[in-house]
Amino acid sequence: MLPYLALLLSAVLAFVDQLLKIEMRNWLKSAGEIPLIGEALKLTYLENRGMAFGMMQGQKWLLVWVTAFVLLILIAAIMMGKIRKPATLFTTAVIIGGGVGNLIDRVYRGYVIDYINVSLIDFPIFNFADICVTCGTIVLLILLVIEMVEEEKAGKAAKVENNGK
Repeated sequence: MLPYLALLLSAVLAFVDQLLKIEMRNWLKSAGEIPLIGEALKLTYLENRGMAFGMMQGQKWLLVWVTAFVLLILIAAIMMGKIRKPATLFTTAVIIGGGVGNLIDRVYRGYVIDYINVSLIDFPIFNFADICVTCGTIVLLILLVIEMVEEEKAGKAAKVENNGK
């Protein structure tokens, strides 16, 4: 049941991402920018034909195929039961949702709509899907490290127990 709920979460996140992008396009394309917190945080419409920091501009199909491949691997891992722990399922679902949201943009529009502009630092304009992919990946890596440490501790404890017999 959990794998299906995880994939449902992915679909909901991709849907929310698309709704946000449609609204941002409608509001911001003509307005240009809308300040939220002075000059520190603004909504700025951007049609991104590459990836973060302007890399791989014009490489639409390479980005589409790489994204699709990674998403298929993650979905297959969930469906095959390779990802079982609820926290890991949840974070993987968040990554898939964000990836699907940006993949839809690349295939349907030919570019990704970005709109969150943090002006305090030199950082690319990004969107909700980017937040899902980035935060999901960071949390997933932390969970995997914790899991590896726990397995190592359990292995050492078992080894000590077996040596004591």
